[in-house]
Amino acid sequence: MSKFSRRQVLTFFGASAALTAVGPNLTRYFSGGANPNLAEAASMGFTPVRLPHPLPIYQRQPSFMPTAVGGQGQMMAAAQTPNLDRYQVLDDVVVPPEFERYVIVAWGDRVFPNPDDYFGYNNDYTGFVPLDRTSGDNDGYLWVNHEYVSYPFSALSAEDDALKAEGGAFSQVVGFELPAEANLESLGESAYNMGGSVVRIQRNGAGGEFAVVKGDATNRRYHLLSGLKLNAERGLPTAWGSRSHQQGDENYFLATGPAAQEVFAKSVDRLGNKIIGTAFNCSGGTTPWGTILSAEENFQDTVSEPVNADGTQVGYVQGIGETFGLVGEKYGWMVEVDLANPDIPGRKHSALGRFRHENIAFRVVAGEPLVAYMGDDRRGGHTWRYVSSASVGRLEDPRNSDLFVEGRLEVAKFNPDGTGEWLPLTLSAPTNPNRPSEIAAVEVKALGKAQKDGLVQLPKRSGVAGQTESGGGV
Repeated sequence: MSKFSRRQVLTFFGASAALTAVGPNLTRYFSGGANPNLAEAASMGFTPVRLPHPLPIYQRQPSFMPTAVGGQGQMMAAAQTPNLDRYQVLDDVVVPPEFERYVIVAWGDRVFPNPDDYFGYNNDYTGFVPLDRTSGDNDGYLWVNHEYVSYPFSALSAEDDALKAEGGAFSQVVGFELPAEANLESLGESAYNMGGSVVRIQRNGAGGEFAVVKGDATNRRYHLLSGLKLNAERGLPTAWGSRSHQQGDENYFLATGPAAQEVFAKSVDRLGNKIIGTAFNCSGGTTPWGTILSAEENFQDTVSEPVNADGTQVGYVQGIGETFGLVGEKYGWMVEVDLANPDIPGRKHSALGRFRHENIAFRVVAGEPLVAYMGDDRRGGHTWRYVSSASVGRLEDPRNSDLFVEGRLEVAKFNPDGTGEWLPLTLSAPTNPNRPSEIAAVEVKALGKAQKDGLVQLPKRSGVAGQTESGGGV
């Protein structure tokens, strides 16, 4: 690591290290509750960090102005006009003064029972589940999504010649050379670095820092080639190299819901409801009963997105998909993993829909249907809602996972007047979109012009806040 500049190190921290910020009342947010907004900051007991934008909260309470790398800064009093004459952007991870931030585990760390396994790349959703009720926040399981590989993973992931000339960081971090060309090992290692990691973490004494319990039996990797041993029955690769972590395993995923019954039986991989791997894992959510749901997002560049009329893929995408026989229809789902139980296969819940899943937020009330809200992270994407057919039992009951198997998927229609409605997605449901001219008319009236070249750029649905109400119609 001594060869890296501070900017490169921070790149690794931001893209490929599990960084935690620990402070008052954090646990309910860190473990899947609603994310606090700035208006809630005062009631949570921490000081908002000062940004260059004159946000309303700076008028109501003091804020923390970072002034130097390492957490240094000064308090600024509340001001009726919170404009700044200048603002220094710091190459640092800045948190409120009541918090700490430090790295728990980073890309390349060997913390698993198999010494060749290592922590994956490009982190996204992170969820914490306590070991049990007696351990509280001091001992538990950390889940981290690994979304994709990018520069400086290797020169292969660089998009321009200048970056390719600089090479990558793989050998310096992971400890062995990655082939410079796209072959079985380089493709397989790229697939391995996506997915997710489960690591057990413990706090070092009262108020101490968290650290990974190295080699714990529950520490494990999920990746795009998990379950690759299934390929033995198909005459396709079951390994991508000679190292132990590159050998195929039997940790495949199981599909639930309508696609498992009606589509995957026709898949050309001949594996039925068994699925090799998970990858492209963006945001997610943590359930009250201690499982995580990980969102498979931008799968379209590695496996086929177009499908035939029966829901199966049109053809293999050259590269990882074609090399390992990964059929496109089995990616782009919400994936559920039980962190405490390695022997329980991960499940891909097809009732929650197939699209570029960004996230999921739950409304879980005992005796009522489970409601899940989801975002679709693409231009013109939609906001989705899933309502289970059965009702929630005890909030901690693991059988609540079965509620993701059967239910009603709906899509939000936003009207020009600011109202909206949920449209159930059934085979008989008519399409009922807003005409672009209707939406544009509202924008032109508000702004005096459309956004660009007379076209309306619909927003990405990349953030769905935690829900306390169902939105109606449940």
